[in-house]
Amino acid sequence: MKTAVFYDVKNVVIEETPLPEVPQDKILMKIDTCAICTWEQRVYTGVKKVVFPFIGGHEIAGEIVQIGETVAGDWQAGDKIVFGTNLACGHCYYCRIGEEQNCLNFDHSKQQLGLPHKGMGGLSEYLLVDPANIFSYQNVRPEEASLTEPLSCVLHSVETAAVDFGDYVLIIGAGIMGLLHLQLVQKRGAIVIVSDPNEERLKLAEEFGAAHVVNPIKENLTEKVLMYTENLGAQIIFNTIPTAQLIPELVENLSNTGTMILYSSYYPDEPVGIKFDSIHKTGQQIKGTANSNKRDFIRAARLISHGIIDVKPFVTKCYPLSQIETAFEEAVNTKAFRIVIDFEQERSDKSADGR
Repeated sequence: MKTAVFYDVKNVVIEETPLPEVPQDKILMKIDTCAICTWEQRVYTGVKKVVFPFIGGHEIAGEIVQIGETVAGDWQAGDKIVFGTNLACGHCYYCRIGEEQNCLNFDHSKQQLGLPHKGMGGLSEYLLVDPANIFSYQNVRPEEASLTEPLSCVLHSVETAAVDFGDYVLIIGAGIMGLLHLQLVQKRGAIVIVSDPNEERLKLAEEFGAAHVVNPIKENLTEKVLMYTENLGAQIIFNTIPTAQLIPELVENLSNTGTMILYSSYYPDEPVGIKFDSIHKTGQQIKGTANSNKRDFIRAARLISHGIIDVKPFVTKCYPLSQIETAFEEAVNTKAFRIVIDFEQERSDKSADGR
């Protein structure tokens, strides 16, 4: 089988690796698509430090090709599945209480069974998976299903914020994560303001139903937020961009008793100044959220499968595995939402050539 391996910054090599034998308690998954997450983009550019060689990829969809002898349940070969990454340890306090997204030993460089190098393993044609970490999908194409993982993380974010009917919600950033937040909070009856300097993305936010959009380069964000929220401020703010310096300003846009969710990772992770007495007096909360758990994943798969959340606009382009460096360059150097590696495209090309 073919596997894409990071050997250094901007150095991804496609290698032939052995097809793993299937242990009696595992399932062999044939990967159809793997979306290139921002996390892998940061590995590619050197912003995120990993030990090379490294196999990335965690936004994946595929199908079951072989089932171990002792696997329980009604799984069958040919079932369409998405994979919830198994990076949590499974035995720490947080894993045991169902909060595996905050596992004490969460490890992006975990060694995946059957692969020659460490990493999440999705940029490989086949992957051994635990039955506990796979979820069925239906009705949509694999490239859409591969966005189950990011949607599951956003779902966890929205539930952490406890968005309620009629809440004024401010979303910072109209990238894929911001627009997924927009779709989900609308399902909870929120009135949503989206802020982004990209006019095209603001138009897309309006098409998705944002009540108001703000270009913070051209307009005063705080003035607009107060105007749109009865002079109260946003009751929920989701920050989906990796700029820590914005946090103090965003606190000024938060209502009394409001909650700000720090959804994005922060690069570089540098201290910023915040007036804590104001937070004390107003009852505001600042919360972090990262990753997702099995409960989030199974519901995200259903939301996509049944068209409740539309992810088609976020699949910008698909590339075969043989063009993975081109795919990464487009992912990091454009305003693309998601560039997707399509393993099936290459398999089809080979079949057509008689190889």
